[in-house]
Amino acid sequence: MNQADGDGRVRVSLSELVALRSRVARLRLPPHDSRATRVGIQSSRLYGRGMDYAESRAYQPGDDVRRLDWRLTARSGRLHTKLFQEEREGQLLIVLDQHASMRFGTRVRFKSVQAARAAALAAWYAVRAGERVGLMQFGGYAQVQRPRAGLHGALDVCGAIAKGDAAAVDQREPLSQALQHINKLQHGANRVLLISDGQSSDEAARNRLLEMMRHTAVRLLVVADALELAPIPAGHYPIEHDHQRRTLVLQSTRQRESFQQSLGAGQQRLTAMAQSLGIPVRMIDTAADPLESISALLRDNGGRR
Repeated sequence: MNQADGDGRVRVSLSELVALRSRVARLRLPPHDSRATRVGIQSSRLYGRGMDYAESRAYQPGDDVRRLDWRLTARSGRLHTKLFQEEREGQLLIVLDQHASMRFGTRVRFKSVQAARAAALAAWYAVRAGERVGLMQFGGYAQVQRPRAGLHGALDVCGAIAKGDAAAVDQREPLSQALQHINKLQHGANRVLLISDGQSSDEAARNRLLEMMRHTAVRLLVVADALELAPIPAGHYPIEHDHQRRTLVLQSTRQRESFQQSLGAGQQRLTAMAQSLGIPVRMIDTAADPLESISALLRDNGGRR
């Protein structure tokens, strides 16, 4: 798409994020009921102007004469007014972790790239379901993309993700601080999807999540590397950091267990926190297809998983 487009392994590929639209287009979304809260639509019955016809009732002084139901009036011999049910778009805010810990991976791609793919799928899913979609990035790159509807909303999110991946620096921001910022600048979002490896999670994040849950449906996708999820075989592991290559030697059982615990501490901490609060949570590794997990989280309109 452009010269700055990444390889999709260690750097985000903007062209791939945009192309993910076709995968979401093939999904079968849950049926929509305009009289109940569903994915992408919140409905409220209002007397007056609206989008969907609800019913008719006897005319009352002050009713808009442009809303008279002439057919029912003719049949009944009495004036009747049409009532409409106004629909308001739902809003999904994707919160994407851009910490340096996300730029790590031993299978297929970095966690940061996998998280970007999941965020793009969520954006395409949301706009297809009729929601506005926005993005907040925190950690190594701080940026807020206000929720926007339709194709332009998803494209804005994809572009912002690629920009954040390219510009991210090694800077730490506690998850609690990012959540506090969200609570102040939520832009009317009724759903929040947090995508993180959990390394930035802290104890104070629990109260911030509780505060958010009072008025927002929160969902969590944890991205982990294979070494964080399974016992590490003994061996020599090449590691590159700041363009310097080193070899990590893990031979003894104690060394390997200690290394795995330090790698996986963040995702275990954040997952446990979410589960204790009743937040629906899914976990994927860097080789998985995020689509199923994103679909499961976003089609859940309030129930617990």
